Amino acid sequence: MRTTKIDARGRSCPEPVVVTKQAINALGKTDELHVLVDSNVAKENVKRLLVKEGFKIDIKVQDNDLLIVAQKE
Repeated sequence: MRTTKIDARGRSCPEPVVVTKQAINALGKTDELHVLVDSNVAKENVKRLLVKEGFKIDIKVQDNDLLIVAQKE
């Protein structure tokens, strides 16, 4: 399984959602996506996109950042 990592820290919306959408479009069926954000607004917007696209997500806190781990359901 290939994991795609996106560092969207420091980006204001809608940039984190845009880069996440681009990565989704490039994913294979068995891939996993890790999106690192640094605000609750970005977390909620990216989470909403991933759920809409059919991903199962898990959110982990890493220091002051949030890691969204997404896998296709």
